[in-house]
Amino acid sequence: MALSRIILQLARNPGLPGGDPGEGYTLVAPLTADGHLDVDAWRTERKNCRVVRFSADDSEHADGLLTHRGNRWFFHYDEDDEGDDEAGYRLGEHVFREGEYVTVASHGETPLTYKVTDVSPL
Repeated sequence: MALSRIILQLARNPGLPGGDPGEGYTLVAPLTADGHLDVDAWRTERKNCRVVRFSADDSEHADGLLTHRGNRWFFHYDEDDEGDDEAGYRLGEHVFREGEYVTVASHGETPLTYKVTDVSPL
């Protein structure tokens, strides 16, 4: 089972018509052949499944784990100052291919849309 590096960049959202490629996430996760998050492979590789939130604002940088509870995926940050877990909107149903879009709810704020800009095997 191979892990993939997935880059999500902030897409066009209300109040941000051009998006912001300097804001987003880098995920390390297993994908199925059709590009979905692979929960079975995640169970064996969970310690290697990571998430890094990047931003032009250094205070928004965070790193943690990609976690799965029930039928939902979360970005889990260990440190209190990195905020609460962030929930992906139906991440398990999304296809992670360049050009696709996903939604993430950061710190209980209004969910934002991100564009998949790179998927590379590790």
